[in-house]
Amino acid sequence: MSGRRPGAYTGGMGMSSMLKEGSKHFSGVEEATLRNIAACKELAQTVRTSLGPNGMNKMVINHLEKLFVTSDSATILKELEVQHPAARLLVLASKMQEEEMGDGTNLVVILAGELLVKAEELLHTGVHTSEIIAGYNKAAAVALKALEEQVCHTVDDMHDPVKVAHAIRSVIASKQYGLEDFVAPMIAKACVSVMPADGKLNVDNIRVAKILGGVSGATDIVRGMVLLREPLGVLQR
Repeated sequence: MSGRRPGAYTGGMGMSSMLKEGSKHFSGVEEATLRNIAACKELAQTVRTSLGPNGMNKMVINHLEKLFVTSDSATILKELEVQHPAARLLVLASKMQEEEMGDGTNLVVILAGELLVKAEELLHTGVHTSEIIAGYNKAAAVALKALEEQVCHTVDDMHDPVKVAHAIRSVIASKQYGLEDFVAPMIAKACVSVMPADGKLNVDNIRVAKILGGVSGATDIVRGMVLLREPLGVLQR
């Protein structure tokens, strides 16, 4: 009696014969490219409604049963643990945007999804993928040039809290809508107070201490150390 070891080469032809049992191999526009586009479109659709100051929060429960309620795309995609190779590229792009700029993660994913939607339409008309990539590269160069011409405000002094607050106000509004007029000057003052002469800010020099029972209007800036402690009294909980 003879048997065959699972995953052993059986002498067949094609890529499938060289892979272990259960593996799938896709090739060509119909099988590979469009499948990847569909996965990225679905991922972009997930975070689309979270874009902007009026975007809706998403409730995510990860594998540790921990609950997250947020509209930040980087956090949502991180906790979803996306496994699809093409979709993971969007996750990495969102993560890089978060590390480099600290904002705009939703825009990165949604913009990439829309570009892929237009690319899919071109693929159906017979345009080759290399031509689409070349066209997008040319469009990116034109877009970057146009953005330079659309600058509406420039901060010429990074050590001026008023000018810095005016620049970050719209960013704060996307996270703390309705409190931007109060929070933006507070953040600007804190950042300017620890900013070196070269203008390179180290965020680790600023600490946010949350006091139980406090309100946003009681926020203040303290130069030095803030040590939190339990409330004084006989009732602890």
